[in-house]
Amino acid sequence: MGFIVLSGRYVKQSGGYSAFIPETLLPLSPIPMDAELTKLLSDADRALGRLDGVASILPNPDLFVTMYVRQEAVFSSQIEGTQSTLEDILQFEVDPKTNNAPKDVREVVNHVISMNYGLDRLKELPLCLRLIREMHEILLKGARGENRSPGEFRKQQNWVGEKGSTIFTAAFVPPPVPDMLRLLDDLEHFLHDTTLPVLLHCGLAHAQFETIHPFMDGNGRVGRALIAFILCEREVLQRPLLYLSHYFKAHRAEYYDRLMAVRNESNWDGWLKFFLKGVFIVSQSATDTARAILQMREDHRQSIIALAGNTSAMELRLLEFLFEQPMVSIRMVEKHLGCVYRTAGKVIDNLVSLGILREITGQQRNRIYAYKPYIDIFDLLEYRINAGENNNLMETKAIE
Repeated sequence: MGFIVLSGRYVKQSGGYSAFIPETLLPLSPIPMDAELTKLLSDADRALGRLDGVASILPNPDLFVTMYVRQEAVFSSQIEGTQSTLEDILQFEVDPKTNNAPKDVREVVNHVISMNYGLDRLKELPLCLRLIREMHEILLKGARGENRSPGEFRKQQNWVGEKGSTIFTAAFVPPPVPDMLRLLDDLEHFLHDTTLPVLLHCGLAHAQFETIHPFMDGNGRVGRALIAFILCEREVLQRPLLYLSHYFKAHRAEYYDRLMAVRNESNWDGWLKFFLKGVFIVSQSATDTARAILQMREDHRQSIIALAGNTSAMELRLLEFLFEQPMVSIRMVEKHLGCVYRTAGKVIDNLVSLGILREITGQQRNRIYAYKPYIDIFDLLEYRINAGENNNLMETKAIE
């Protein structure tokens, strides 16, 4: 088992400020694993295995992945200060011209597009700096930060701190550009190293990326996406269903404190224990979410068959589509089902009568219908992670 012992050092720069220069992750120096870290690693591994197992029995796992990616984009962006919710994103996808969307919704939508692009690209390209830059370019395109070198590693010094802080009052100053480039090269090699257990590998890689801080903006969102990408590339998960941003958001202060303790005190142990607890909690919650989705899907299928009998084919097809696109318009349903507008409206009305769909605009024209029971399941996932509990989803909060 290997870890780096010292995390790095602060070096005074010619401008009079001190920048932190981390040690490279390779080669790793061995240190012993204590009993707590060993148990946390074992528990997290088992929870992750259960998640992968239950995901394999979902009717169409790829449909559910799209929802997890959206949710990760929302929470990861909220850590950085955005206010958009999951429902804001879903409604924006149906009607980009809506006047009700928060101003920062484009940032979150970009994050969804960036992650989906990266996951597709990962099928043909190994996890590397090139892929990271490509995702970053999409992330900032047309959104806040679009003037901060999208897709390019920084060419000047940056810093992390409260709004209005300077490089001299910053909470943290990352390494200067020459050191940054050297450390990124080392990180790329580390991403393909298989010496460590994969979850420890993820924890170290994320912390190192955040410390290097290679972009002028968007470092946190890209760095958190790395975790899921490593798990998929190493084939620990067949589908990208584990995202830690809602855990980091629920424990935001500790998240930042643990990362700073790595830099200031070389406290990798504290960071990795915090990280593994997050993997365990999120894996457990995501497993319960997948089971709840399976049960709900079967209940709704039976309700549709009981209502429409032998003529339920279109309603059942729409139900499956809703797992990929939980908000729809009549035009979207018309196109997906390949039917006339009037038939699409009737199919929607049938699902409304069963409580599966709900009209959310209150308008007579340009109506949007939401698969609220499905969306609410993902709201419950955040609820349980915030509470830190592992009870059954359906018992902790009633689904409307």
